[in-house]
Amino acid sequence: MALKLHGLPLSTCTGRVLTIFHEKSLDFELVPVNLPAGEHKQPAFLAKNPFGQIPVLEDGDLTLFESRAITAYVAEKFKDTGADLIRHNNLKEAALVKVWTEAESQNFNPAISAIVFQYLVAPMYGMTPDQAVIDANLEKLAKVLDVYEARLSSTKYLAGDFYSLADLNHLPYTHYFMKTPWASLVNERPHVKAWWEDISSRPAFKKVAEVMTIGQK
Repeated sequence: MALKLHGLPLSTCTGRVLTIFHEKSLDFELVPVNLPAGEHKQPAFLAKNPFGQIPVLEDGDLTLFESRAITAYVAEKFKDTGADLIRHNNLKEAALVKVWTEAESQNFNPAISAIVFQYLVAPMYGMTPDQAVIDANLEKLAKVLDVYEARLSSTKYLAGDFYSLADLNHLPYTHYFMKTPWASLVNERPHVKAWWEDISSRPAFKKVAEVMTIGQK
């Protein structure tokens, strides 16, 4: 039975899950959710995710929400298929994957998601971007990227010299961020730039990037 993912390709969180699906060459069905019509706030969808957000994964009788939890589940269930994204045979490497996965969710994501929302998403809904919010989060993001630059000066990827879930989780928001006027925050840090060019060029993410359309003309 194919995995069933409820979401939208332009969604960063949906894109995160689609990326791991492609990394693992899995069969899946993407079920579009009509956000403008409020489908995600209707009882049928709320029964799958009570918070009314995409994506939602259905795998047989198991239903999961929260994209990072979904990617972790997929990485574990299919750990022997394709790249080992959780380093399940090495306790220390697995611990570092967890550390940098947390760094993405707790430090990187709050700043970059606020910038992407203000610059690319808000105008879609008729809102004027709040430059003060953008500026404050650019400052936060720069500090995070300084940490990344130092880390990536000694390892090829965040958790070590291997591509992992910690790197994968960064892909969708960074993809959109690089379409903003502030892509220099990545490009002016040589190790971060090299890392980004590496992970964004993986065939699995290229397939996802083709359907992530926010900000495209």
